[in-house]
Amino acid sequence: MRNPGDGVRLTDEQRLDWLRLIRSENVGPRTFRTLVNHYGGARGALAALPDLARRGGATGPARILPREEAERELKTAKSLGATFVALGEPDYPARLQMIDDAPPLLAVRGNLGVLARPQVAIVGSRNASAAGVKFAERLAYDLSEAGFAIVSGLARGIDAAAHRASLARGTVAVLAGGHDRLYPAEHADLLDAMLTDGAAVTEMPFGWEPRGRDFPRRNRLISGLAVGVVIVEAARRSGSLITARFAGEQGREVFAVPGSPLDPRAEGTNGLLKQGATLVTEAADVIAVLQPILGHGVDLPAQEPDSDAPGPLDAEPGGDERSRIVALLGPTPVAIDDLVRLSRTSAAIVRTVLLELEIAGRLERHGGALVSLL
Repeated sequence: MRNPGDGVRLTDEQRLDWLRLIRSENVGPRTFRTLVNHYGGARGALAALPDLARRGGATGPARILPREEAERELKTAKSLGATFVALGEPDYPARLQMIDDAPPLLAVRGNLGVLARPQVAIVGSRNASAAGVKFAERLAYDLSEAGFAIVSGLARGIDAAAHRASLARGTVAVLAGGHDRLYPAEHADLLDAMLTDGAAVTEMPFGWEPRGRDFPRRNRLISGLAVGVVIVEAARRSGSLITARFAGEQGREVFAVPGSPLDPRAEGTNGLLKQGATLVTEAADVIAVLQPILGHGVDLPAQEPDSDAPGPLDAEPGGDERSRIVALLGPTPVAIDDLVRLSRTSAAIVRTVLLELEIAGRLERHGGALVSLL
């Protein structure tokens, strides 16, 4: 794992620029990386956004977060004891840094040191059974005693049980909204108790009320932080299964606790076991799988480039090239490699056109290097 002190810290001005860029319209984590790599930093990317949006066919000007709003958010963060940790900085969680859509900035409250420890996610049903809650508590306590930080989503049921059982050793809550918009509100006392030895993290802005679509986005961070994910109880359409899917896509280990075939809360976990998840009846089952993995270090820094030289977007698309690429796109996701082949243009030109469309709000990116037109 990365040693404390490794990596490069952003200056205050760079951090402000990063915040403005990631909060600007149609800029997600993947697009952020592309822009920063190409334009040599966030400031250059901010200057380029209006022209990119225009070339991509935006119906109006690109909405760029004003400097005043970014300064206001930084001030709010400081007043709440939150810190913005940037991708590539020493305090950024090493395993989260490995995923291709890692947040450029992570707002953290609490003990930053807990993020440097190996983490195991424990998630499950909000409407948990008494047996499920008891098992989650025992598993979280035992894994915590073994040196793992427990990460979960602060939800009712299994999540809250896992957090409570690992309070003394440090537990991490991933929030779906801003730090000042806690959901569920009834867990405010639990979160306060966590912040001494543990932490709360989110990529969402302060003041952001979590909506339904924000919870899957949060779930990818739960799995991204962890070495492995344990699903204790999950119905067929449970959000915990989304976390398990993200874990598989991110190369994390997936564990499931078996349950009665008669209990609908075990339908999802039993299904995961059929699909190859590791069966868990005690903490030793998890530790046996994760110990060999933890023998390998992780160090994937992604700091702001020092060079002003252009990155991967070094070609200006011609009108015909742009038209050919757009014509190949539709609502069905298509591989970027196929766009390069079918459009008979270079990969650099395809990337440029896709970036223009994304900044214009016309493109959606999917896993596996797939894109579709909105």
